[in-house]
Amino acid sequence: MTPIFRLLALAAPLAMASPAFAHLAPAAHGSFAAGFTHPIFGLDHILAMVAVGLWAVVLGSRALWALPAAFVGAMVVGFGLSLAGLPLPLVEPMILASVLALGGLTALARPVALPVAAAIVGILALFHGHAHGSEMAGATALTYLAGFASATALLHGLGVAVGVLAARPLGLIAARVAGGLIALGGAALVMGG
Repeated sequence: MTPIFRLLALAAPLAMASPAFAHLAPAAHGSFAAGFTHPIFGLDHILAMVAVGLWAVVLGSRALWALPAAFVGAMVVGFGLSLAGLPLPLVEPMILASVLALGGLTALARPVALPVAAAIVGILALFHGHAHGSEMAGATALTYLAGFASATALLHGLGVAVGVLAARPLGLIAARVAGGLIALGGAALVMGG
């Protein structure tokens, strides 16, 4: 199998994902399951979270753990803001913007200082966390939080794994191409929504 076909095989699950029209009901499935599936049921969340992992690979070194940690940490803060009833403006448009921005930054592969990259990721993650909080329904907050934080970390890990595995035969161009595809996916979401 040629390297490009391996890359396409790794990216195929992302292309087949589709937005969900409903989330699991916490009463029927439990708060952890409802939280865990929330980011997985939304293509916008999947693309942004995988892009964080890919961008971390492009930046390398400490970014491999720092960007996912910044995202999850800030997402928890956004969740707390939502639970406290503190609104954030333009939550859904900012989630879509996060897909475009994170995919684009990955594709461009410009050197960015780690604190700046972590701040960008953190600011965008606030909106993802706020959305999770506002769509919690009847879930228990801490169990729901544990669920969506775990799923988010796994999606970041998927992005890192795809970037690292694809870099072996193709170099960082593979992660950059994947970032470009994510940005195109974000543009399609903007146009479709």
